[in-house]
Amino acid sequence: MESSLAWSLPTGWAEPRKAAAKSAGQALTDAGLSELDEPALVAACRSGRPGAFDVIVERHRRAVYQLCYRYVGNHDDASDLAQDVFLRAYRGLKNFRGGSSLATWLYRIGVNVCLNRVSAKAPQTEPIDEHQFVDVHAEPASEKMLKDERGARVRAAIAQLPPKQRSALILRMYHDMSHQEIADTLGSSVGAVKANFFHALGNLKKLLGSE
Repeated sequence: MESSLAWSLPTGWAEPRKAAAKSAGQALTDAGLSELDEPALVAACRSGRPGAFDVIVERHRRAVYQLCYRYVGNHDDASDLAQDVFLRAYRGLKNFRGGSSLATWLYRIGVNVCLNRVSAKAPQTEPIDEHQFVDVHAEPASEKMLKDERGARVRAAIAQLPPKQRSALILRMYHDMSHQEIADTLGSSVGAVKANFFHALGNLKKLLGSE
């Protein structure tokens, strides 16, 4: 599925929608890259192999985009932030040591980028729809409107949480990460993550009241 992420990528990046126009030789090269595991793919990027970072983007862009959306609550800002995450990753890949998974490293960059943005700009929330990586089954318009309104209230409440609580809740509830994975992402301890998550749920309940 094509997304609305019409990113302007650095030299060496390829937009997914242009893949059909590649030569047969380049297609074979990309097919080989897509079979690489993370360490081999990172090594290919560092060696300057064409198309290697495109594969990283393709594998992780959905998760990174959704992470950004959960922080800012609107598609335009989420798209800009996701692009920034990959730009930073592209420039900083030489510093990736493999102590964590590539996904965890990208999440860490994403959390930092998003927290910097939301601290300077109040989020304008809008619902995710079927064009933004989410499958939405057919439902009555009234039910969808009510669900969207509830979702907007939840996102607005999450935006009011302290940064550490917000990050722990987003990564746990929306990205189904374990406490250890969240700790690795945030550079924190498991105990601190559990405490922040617990307090986040309590504060969220206060903010939402009977909901």
